[in-house]
Amino acid sequence: MPTYELKPHPDHHGSAVRSITVDARRGAGGVLRLDYLVRGAIDAVRWPEPARHEFADLLWQHSCFEAFVGARGDKGYREYNLSPSSQFATYAFDDHRDGMRNAADAIVVEQHFSRTAEEARMRALVQLEGLADAPCWEIGLTTVIEELSGAKSLWALAHPDGPPDFHARDCFVARLAAPDAS
Repeated sequence: MPTYELKPHPDHHGSAVRSITVDARRGAGGVLRLDYLVRGAIDAVRWPEPARHEFADLLWQHSCFEAFVGARGDKGYREYNLSPSSQFATYAFDDHRDGMRNAADAIVVEQHFSRTAEEARMRALVQLEGLADAPCWEIGLTTVIEELSGAKSLWALAHPDGPPDFHARDCFVARLAAPDAS
């Protein structure tokens, strides 16, 4: 499973989190396995309270794990928001922040959050039926960390110049090929 290291945005780096890595693997039938590992002063982070595993909007306004997935050569993409509360959101876009709608073909199958004083982990299994046949996925892996102080750090594989924009296709730097059919 490839491991990716996220970087804080230079203008939004906070002080509680030292590092974030993500293991990402593409499985058959449009399955994406994600395992986020956050290291640092975990008790200094404001984590959402546990809630029912259901769809909810605006999760990104607080500590939240995200994945942006599009087929190589296609302007459209899907966005997954995975809250430590166990709530989630799935959106589809036609282009950069254009045509936003709930993604009926994107399902959060499993989601589990755990933490200690020094590490927090979000594991998720998501289904991307609408992208299952794409030979290569371009992926942006991101995390929003809200500290108890109110400060927010914004983490991604890559950041565009200027203000943070997780939707910028330049941030979709991970590549996951379709699994071998054999």
